[in-house]
Amino acid sequence: MPKKRIASFDVDQTLLDHATYRIPDSALKALDELRDDCYIVLSTGRDMDNYYSKQYRDAVQPDAVIHLNGTKITVGDELIYEHEMDKTLLKNIFEYADQAGYGLGVTIGDEDYYLHPEAVKEMDLARWGRCERRFKDPWVLLEKGVRTLAYVGREEGAMDMEKHFPELKFLMFAGRMGADVVEREASKAQGLLRLCQYYGLSAQDAVAFGDSMNDFEILQTAGLGIAMGNAMDELKQVADYVTAPVGEDGIWKACEHFHFFR
Repeated sequence: MPKKRIASFDVDQTLLDHATYRIPDSALKALDELRDDCYIVLSTGRDMDNYYSKQYRDAVQPDAVIHLNGTKITVGDELIYEHEMDKTLLKNIFEYADQAGYGLGVTIGDEDYYLHPEAVKEMDLARWGRCERRFKDPWVLLEKGVRTLAYVGREEGAMDMEKHFPELKFLMFAGRMGADVVEREASKAQGLLRLCQYYGLSAQDAVAFGDSMNDFEILQTAGLGIAMGNAMDELKQVADYVTAPVGEDGIWKACEHFHFFR
């Protein structure tokens, strides 16, 4: 039976609390309450089919996933859209990042392909206290299909690369210790519009939750954009509503505020 709304959720620091590396029970309960009327969508910079993300995908059991900032979309097990980064652009930014010493790459499947893995490891230890990545030769990416990249490092590096590569967006993580790297035309918002078309709904029928800069466009595009209390200030400024932080039942409280539950 068709549903009347899309409910889209970012993963990191929106559903997934980095303080505990768990999805709060209140958030999972909210998702279950929403399922009768809403298509549950994960919209994330992650590839939710990767080894470190599948457990959260399986916990949520979404109807659809906007992976990698809109460059891969799945409905159940069906791939309905994908886009790969221009190979010449990929080669040029790899050469620049390698010379500059930047940690740039991507995780594909169970393996991590990053330039300067030592820089990535340093930032992982600073953010999470551990680094469990499975580093492989990043230069093989030039022969693979790459949808998006990730930069792991300080904000100055992202700003430097964006200055040199205006074809790309560097969407800072909430902690400003890295960024999603995507082509200008790619976004979660475009992924949401594709799912709206798939489900026969309009963007006004969607609610989107997020916390960082890769959520900026989707919060503006959805009929209702909700920023977490721990969100970046720039995101809060464009949101229709700011809820409590992820660790303070923000998802549940927003759903209650808007009377989403029957």
